Amino acid sequence: MAKRRITQETFDAVVRENIDEFEMDESEALREAIEQFESQGVDLSSIVKAVPKASSEETTEDQTHEVLQALESLRTALESSSTSMLADLKLFTEQCSLGFAQRYLAAQKEAYPTILSCCQSADEDKQKLSAALAALSALTDGQPDLLDAEGQGFLIGTLRTHQEDPALTCLAVQTVRHCCLKHEQNRQDLVKAGVLRLLAGAITKHVKRPEVVKEACIALRVMTFDDDVRVPFGHAHEHAKMIVLEQNGLKVIVEAAKAHPENMSVLSELCATLSRLAVRNEFCQDIVDLGGLKFMMTLLANSLDCQVIILVLFGPDFPTFFSLKVRSVVSCIQNLQKNAKLNYISLFTLLVTQKQSCMLLRNLVARTRDFSQPILEMGAEALIGQALASHRDCGDVGRAALRDLGCQVELRELWTGNKGSLAN
Repeated sequence: MAKRRITQETFDAVVRENIDEFEMDESEALREAIEQFESQGVDLSSIVKAVPKASSEETTEDQTHEVLQALESLRTALESSSTSMLADLKLFTEQCSLGFAQRYLAAQKEAYPTILSCCQSADEDKQKLSAALAALSALTDGQPDLLDAEGQGFLIGTLRTHQEDPALTCLAVQTVRHCCLKHEQNRQDLVKAGVLRLLAGAITKHVKRPEVVKEACIALRVMTFDDDVRVPFGHAHEHAKMIVLEQNGLKVIVEAAKAHPENMSVLSELCATLSRLAVRNEFCQDIVDLGGLKFMMTLLANSLDCQVIILVLFGPDFPTFFSLKVRSVVSCIQNLQKNAKLNYISLFTLLVTQKQSCMLLRNLVARTRDFSQPILEMGAEALIGQALASHRDCGDVGRAALRDLGCQVELRELWTGNKGSLAN
């Protein structure tokens, strides 16, 4: 059942009534209003839960929320070309960063055209453009519907014009990401405008800048999502192929990973994107040929800090690598057995990786039965049993791993054919 929704004005009126009519202090009035609406099944996720303030000590009549005060000040500065625009943009960005409710309220009050005008008026003033892009990025976070054709053109133009500037590139890419998440039409429009080439180019051009590589990589990955429930089907697969075939995306990402071997934050995003692009066997083979698998296995063998990479490497898409390079896998297993620091089985000590590790072991032995014995000799059966006992989510994949390893599996009969008056 869908929850009821109210406007910000309705919520503020109830808070004000609690203060004026029932003589509550502000915190009590706010708490009472929240409890009242929640008890009625009202969704308050898009409501700013704060008491409106006066814009100045001199006037107490016009009370509004701080994000709207910042927006109004910004409009005034834009109209008068005031030098305070930079400070107003930063204040507006700070307010939007507080939460979705502030961003939603600003959008309801026509903030998007104002911010886009600020972006367009910045011209060659990089400081002002940076502040305006930050504001646009903050405003569109969770609100991709705000972006229009004019905004799309501005973002593409900014990425082309300022591709040598890592800071501006990073902000523009971040905005692209916000506008494409859960919005298929924006993705398709921006892809047609050439955003894939610009994103891949940003990684190549600023490969030594971790913040740019990370943002551009996430943006590329978002282009392969199929997360917009409003459309019957998207172009996720087509976009993935375009990134690989037209933009040489696999080489771009593998080379970027090699440039940041100790930055786990960047590596996790690169590997996650690589996983989204491995949509064909030949693409998996290309990753192996580019040295991507060898590089990741080296990271895995050298550091336990790579657990975020392990999750991606052993995810549903990546066992294809092992079926492509069986000999390489056997060699990896042998090397990891000799390495006292880490082996496949020791991954079970990391709670977050247990389910993925069960899936990996199951896929390994399902494709190549010869792996069963060395894996069992490493103590897999007992550790899978521990995972089953500790984590309910490991149930299906854990029992599947035991079954394919040839171990004893305790199966529960979920349906016997009898239920009350029903009989099979």
